[in-house]
Amino acid sequence: MKILVILLSLIAVWSVFIEPYILSVKKINIDNNQLQGLKIVFASDFHIKPYEKFRLKKIIKTINAQSPDIILLGGDYVNGHKKGSSMTIDEIGKEFGNLNSKYGVYAVIGNHDGWQGKEEIVKELEKNKIKVLFNSNKCFDNFCIAGVDDMQTGNPDVKKALNNTNLPTILVTHHPDIMPEVPENVTLTLAGHLHGGQIRLHRALVVPSKFKDKYANGFTEDNGKKIYTTKGLGTSILPMRFNCVPEIAVINFN
Repeated sequence: MKILVILLSLIAVWSVFIEPYILSVKKINIDNNQLQGLKIVFASDFHIKPYEKFRLKKIIKTINAQSPDIILLGGDYVNGHKKGSSMTIDEIGKEFGNLNSKYGVYAVIGNHDGWQGKEEIVKELEKNKIKVLFNSNKCFDNFCIAGVDDMQTGNPDVKKALNNTNLPTILVTHHPDIMPEVPENVTLTLAGHLHGGQIRLHRALVVPSKFKDKYANGFTEDNGKKIYTTKGLGTSILPMRFNCVPEIAVINFN
C-alpha cells in the first residue's frame, strides 16, 4: 500500500508540474509533389495562464527555431472561461509578434477565445501581424491557406473558406469535428481542441468529440481525407497531462 501511495504521488507530481511544461517537436512528412519543400509549423491550444510567460517564450523560440515557411495557429490562445484565469491577450499578442516565417502567421479562433471576447482577441492578434481567417483564405504562388470559424462559438463555413482556392490547400480548424464537411480535394486539414485527451493510457481516456477518439491525436487518413490533430500545448479543465506531452507540429512536404 505504501509503495502504491508513493507511486501515485509521483505520477501526480509528474502530471501536474513536469509533463505540461515539456515541449516536443513532432515532425510529419507528407508526399506531395506540388508542395515539395514547403515547411509548415502548426501550434494550437496554448491556454496561457497569467504566470506562464516563460512557457510562451519557450514556445515562440521553439517555433522560430524550425525555420518555417509559414506558421499556422489553431486557436485557444487564452486560458479558461474568464479573463482572470489567463494571461492578457495584449501580452500574448506581443509575444506572438516575435514569430517569424517566410509567408507570415495565420490563425483561427478557438472556443476559449470566443468565450473571452473574440473581437478583442482578433484585434490584438492582427495588431501583431497575425492574420485571422474567418471562413476565408489566403493564396500564395503555389498553395492556399484556409481557415474556418470556431464550431462552438461561431459558424464554421467550409465552403466559404475554400472559395476560389484552385491550388493545393491547407485547411485550419480549431475543432476536428468539421471533417465530414471537408471535401477530398483539400490537401491537409490541421486541427486542435482535443489536446490528445490530455490523459492517455493506451489511448485517450476522455475526448470532447462526437467521433470519440477517431481524430484525437496525430495523422489520420479517412476515405481519402487527411487530417493532423495536434496534442496542443496547454491544459484545460484538469491542469495536468499524462503520456500526452505538449507539442508543436512541423509538417514537411516531400
